[in-house]
Amino acid sequence: MRADDLGHDELLELDPQGGVIRFAGQRALLLDAVAMGLLRKYLVDNFGHTAARTVLTQFGFAHGWRMAEALETDFTWSSEEERQKAGNRILALEGLFHVAATSGELLSKPGMQIANSYEAEQHLLNLGRGDEPVCWTIAGLLSGYMSRCVGKEIYVLEDTCIGVGDACCHLSGRTREEWGEERADELVFFKTTRLKEALDVSLARVIETLKEVEKKLREHRRALVRVVRDIDMPSGIVAQSVSMRNLVDLARRVAKVDSTVLITGESGVGKERVARLVHEESTRASGPFIAVNCGAITETLLESELFGHAHGAFTGATADRPGLFEGANRGTLLLDEIGEVSPGMQVKLLRALQEREIRRVGENKSRKVDVRILAATNRDLKQQVADGHFRQDLFYRLKVVELHVPALRERREDVLPLARTLLVESALRMKRPMTGLTPAAADQLLRHGWPGNVRELENAMERAVALARGTRVELEDLPEEIRQAFPVPVPSGGVVRPLEEIEKDYILAALELNHGNQTHTALQLKIGSATMYRKLKRYGVISRRGKSDATPV
Repeated sequence: MRADDLGHDELLELDPQGGVIRFAGQRALLLDAVAMGLLRKYLVDNFGHTAARTVLTQFGFAHGWRMAEALETDFTWSSEEERQKAGNRILALEGLFHVAATSGELLSKPGMQIANSYEAEQHLLNLGRGDEPVCWTIAGLLSGYMSRCVGKEIYVLEDTCIGVGDACCHLSGRTREEWGEERADELVFFKTTRLKEALDVSLARVIETLKEVEKKLREHRRALVRVVRDIDMPSGIVAQSVSMRNLVDLARRVAKVDSTVLITGESGVGKERVARLVHEESTRASGPFIAVNCGAITETLLESELFGHAHGAFTGATADRPGLFEGANRGTLLLDEIGEVSPGMQVKLLRALQEREIRRVGENKSRKVDVRILAATNRDLKQQVADGHFRQDLFYRLKVVELHVPALRERREDVLPLARTLLVESALRMKRPMTGLTPAAADQLLRHGWPGNVRELENAMERAVALARGTRVELEDLPEEIRQAFPVPVPSGGVVRPLEEIEKDYILAALELNHGNQTHTALQLKIGSATMYRKLKRYGVISRRGKSDATPV
């Protein structure tokens, strides 16, 4: 028999009743190429490139050796050359690669050029461009096959690879002596002892990483207990105020069902943190959580980012690429800044939400996706609908349930607990021994209006940790706009304070800001000096003799 005579009819045996497939006389399995690509990614992510390459190379070697044995016992070849060529033919029939027409023999000096390598394709798809040739299994397969056929150890190594940006994949085979020291660092991947060494190193690395993470978690927990003893933080959310507790409760309830949720609130209030809470409390918690800022990406790129694209769909699309909808399959996808999406993209999003399927850019077929959609915006979408800037049908499709995150100025009870939590996080990150806030600094934090919300507070705490001379944040460590802030009267807890009390707090705060200078304070408040005197006397700040009895607080 000649190698060119081999086809699926001769090699493939199907037994549907018994559930057995035989290929070239050996039991075989049909494995999806994408699944093999995901296995590769799992090996690399969890054990590193060295261990992953060792496992896949030796797996390929065993596969190639078994194939050569089967072809030797089940087929009669017209020549030894035909038997060796049969291996390439079978690998092509298995869908692993195609031998290019311009190739030479594997053991000849030019080597062999292959096309359509499934390994290079999957590596690019799941791990991106590599720094070294990536057809590890194929090199192992050819090595095992040639070693069995020739009767001595042959090691096939890759010279160029599509997976690193080359125009083609090219391999050549030599004995260990013929390779010499030229590629000695690559030959170690064929050693059986190398696998144990690689896995031992990888396991040790994982153990050390886990120990380091556990150490950091213990330090974080101790710091939190020391500084913020009275804070209950469900999934990282500080919720001391009634409004935030109600929000957390609603978020946990809606998390149990797969409804689409619209999260609204000003910029910096923590909408993504609420989205993560919904994901973590849902049945999809074990799946991925992916957030994308729709306002930061142009319409053309956003479509490709969300839905993916096919090879050749546009300039630069050198390979098929799944989008974030597919990446978040069985998980949660947060569409942040949804109010920034263009009308054309709104139509495509509406279809994806209604049909539960997407279509990659450049493809005609649709793909089913199982993903929960959360959307977030700091815009008034209802007003945008009225103005004709946002589709009404998409608005109601997104707003099955709305979670409104209140601004920080509307939940004063959360300011100090949140500040202390952010202080701990910044101190741990900068390795500073911070223990808390001084009374003056804490009081000034409560006076500020926080137009930037939690994000502004986080920046203020990071600045304070960086500038603090001691172990506590002083008033002078805070940003200038916070140091100069007057108290902002905001009704909280359903209680409305008398106007006279609010006036008193404001006047005393202004007097403190001006270091007790009554004349300057009166000018700023646009009241007369006599009026200022009478009010301070009524507050008990000035005695009958006209002198200050106490330092304003």
